[in-house]
Amino acid sequence: MSDRDGRPDQSSDAEDAELCKRLRELDKRIGERRIDLGEDERDDAPRSPGVAVALRLSADFVAGVVVGGALGWGFDKLFDTSPWGLVVLILLGFAAGLLNVMRTAGIVRPRTGGPDEGR
Repeated sequence: MSDRDGRPDQSSDAEDAELCKRLRELDKRIGERRIDLGEDERDDAPRSPGVAVALRLSADFVAGVVVGGALGWGFDKLFDTSPWGLVVLILLGFAAGLLNVMRTAGIVRPRTGGPDEGR
């Protein structure tokens, strides 16, 4: 608020001070309430882990198909074998994408080593 000459009202300073005081009190009460409820103020955990897992699974699958398609297209252009390279490598990409999804979901155990691991 200001007078006609552009200077702020004296009453606005008192209002600002009162508002700042009320905001500090509110912030303090919110912090105490969070502690009472057992919430951590730095809660970095995702709010919906199901969505994150779904996005990861879909990205694994799509990446396999897209990479297979790109390699197949390049194979066909390089060796003039159209459309067989694209078809075969898209199918391989599909299979690789499904395998990645199953590994991520925990259905299939990931391969952890080479042939000498059992020794």
